[in-house]
Amino acid sequence: MMQFLKRFNLFGGRTVKTGISVFITALICSFFDLPVIFAVITAVVTIEHTVVASIRKAAVRFPAAAIGALIAVMMYSMFDKGALAYGLAAMLTIGICHKLKLDDGITVATITAIAMIPDFGDNEIVSFIVRLGTTSIGIVVSTLVNFFLLPPNYTTTILKNLYMMNRTASQLLRKILLDVTDESRQKTSFLRRLHRQLTTRLERTEVLLNFQREEWKYHRHSRGDLKQLVYVKEHLSLMHQIVYQLGNMLYARETTPSFDENEKELILYLGKLYAQVITDKTHTISEEQFKLVEDLDQRLWEWREHHIEQRYGYRHHFVAEVVLIYELLSFHDVLEEMHLLTKKHEDHIITYDD
Repeated sequence: MMQFLKRFNLFGGRTVKTGISVFITALICSFFDLPVIFAVITAVVTIEHTVVASIRKAAVRFPAAAIGALIAVMMYSMFDKGALAYGLAAMLTIGICHKLKLDDGITVATITAIAMIPDFGDNEIVSFIVRLGTTSIGIVVSTLVNFFLLPPNYTTTILKNLYMMNRTASQLLRKILLDVTDESRQKTSFLRRLHRQLTTRLERTEVLLNFQREEWKYHRHSRGDLKQLVYVKEHLSLMHQIVYQLGNMLYARETTPSFDENEKELILYLGKLYAQVITDKTHTISEEQFKLVEDLDQRLWEWREHHIEQRYGYRHHFVAEVVLIYELLSFHDVLEEMHLLTKKHEDHIITYDD
């Protein structure tokens, strides 16, 4: 059974912690003969990605839950258990919590307010205290479980994302240049989808990086872990530049640039070398690539001096061909920075292997 669960990755760390939080919360409430439902609902929505988020939001959710419980008492006193009591309780809870900047506690507060109304007993004050107490149990238990049990480690996922981004960027670059040089026509929708995948993965990785940085505020980590984090942050900064450059190439490609056969051969071969460098673990650049980049740089100035006015009949400084050559040169600069970054951190970085 456990092998089956591991194979399909059915339960992650956060799911397991949620289940444990619900179990402990229900156990405590049952022991003291308290209503379980409010506490376990709160426990479910309180588990966060990091300990920092759990502690910060717990401080918001408690007063928010108190407001929700108080509003429920007021609505029950005025409208009993009618439909109007539910509607007003939800509206007032959301509105007041938002005004008081308790947005992270709105869900817990609203659930508390609505779920309290049908279960009021003879003494409204006692009901208020009991409901607030059970909600507090759920918040405290979930926060403690998140702190002590299975502290999240996003390093493996982050490194995998870096690996996948390098592969996607390599693939997208090759596809764009194959299209530009008329070697193989590519669908615009496919190229845009690749670019969107790359952008989305980059954004998600930055979120995970922030989660990991917050997590280490409360859990021990080594100096090597910290250096690894610095490497990832700097690598993501370079990946931002690559995403931007690929986006510009996509835009220039749509205006149908025109190169002669020698230029096409140079661009296509450089693209092949670039693709190899970006997927290489150390991003090592060959001497051949340096020489070809110098040749491409020279052609950039030739294009600006001779081809633009002759081909287009007017002086336009950034026609599609110039943009593509410029972005290819910039791409090489980023690859150089990647190599230097990897060399700088080679003693402690851990790479992801497919």
